Amino acid sequence: MGIRVYRPTSPGRRNMTGLTYDEVTKKTPEKALIVPQKQRAGRNVQGRVTVRHRGSGVKRMLRVVDFKRDKEGVPGRVAAIEYDPGRSANLALIYYYDGDKRYIVAPDGVGVNDVVKMAGDADIKPGNTMPLKNMPTGTLVHNVETEVGRGAKLVRSAGTVAQLMAKEGDYVLLRLPSGEMRRVRAECHATVGQVGNVEHANVKLGKAGRRRLKGWRPAVRGTVMTPRDHPHGGGEGRSPVGMPGPKTPWGKPALGYKTRKPKYSDKLIVKRRGK
Repeated sequence: MGIRVYRPTSPGRRNMTGLTYDEVTKKTPEKALIVPQKQRAGRNVQGRVTVRHRGSGVKRMLRVVDFKRDKEGVPGRVAAIEYDPGRSANLALIYYYDGDKRYIVAPDGVGVNDVVKMAGDADIKPGNTMPLKNMPTGTLVHNVETEVGRGAKLVRSAGTVAQLMAKEGDYVLLRLPSGEMRRVRAECHATVGQVGNVEHANVKLGKAGRRRLKGWRPAVRGTVMTPRDHPHGGGEGRSPVGMPGPKTPWGKPALGYKTRKPKYSDKLIVKRRGK
C-alpha cells in the first residue's frame, strides 16, 4: 500500500500521513471469524496495572487468525484482503476447497483469487506453507514456528521477513528482522515470502489524539514528578537525575541493566540482535 500525505489544514494535519489501503478489497469482517475483545487497559486479572500507558482507544473486534496453517494438502483461494485493527499487517480471507474459511496474515504480492497451500511438497511461492527443511537455502519466510505444531510465533508484523541461512542437522539457521541469528527445528513450519503492508513503518501519526485512538495513554517524564512518585522527581526547577544512572519508577537501573530472564530457547540464539 502507498502512503497518503494529508493537506496541512491544521497543525495536526501538517505532519500527518496515512496508508491508501488500495490493497484492501473488503470492508466488513467475516462474522464467523470475529470474537469480542475486552479492553483491559493494561491491567491483569487482579485489576492492577502491569503494562503502563495503555487505555481508552477505539473499540474493536478480535479477528481469529490461523497461525497454525494445519489444513495439509487442501488448497485455498484468497477471497479478499481485509484491514485488521488489531495488528499492523493486513489479513487474507481464505476459502478452502473443502468449504472452510480462515484468516491468514496477508503476504506481500498475494492478491484476490490467488491459490495458497500448506503441504510438504508445495511450490516455493508467497503464501505457501511448508516445513523449513523442505525450503532451499536463502528462502525468505515469515510466520515462523518455534515449536512444532504450536503455530507461528516469529515474523508476523507488517513488512517483516526472515531468511533461511543454513541447514544444520535437525535445525535450520534463520536471520530474523532484528538481525538476530537463531536456530529453529527443521520440522517447524513457515510461510514463504514477506509480510504485506510494507509501508506501515513509514506512517506519521501527526498528532497525539491519533495515538490515543490506538489505545496509548500519555507517558509522563520522571523529572517532572515528585520524589514520592519517581526517583528522578523533586528539586527546584529543572534538576538533573542526581544519582548513579537513571532509574525506573521502582528504583531499578534503566540503562545498561540486563532485564531478560533466562529462557530455555537462549541456547538456540547464535548471534544476538543489535550492533
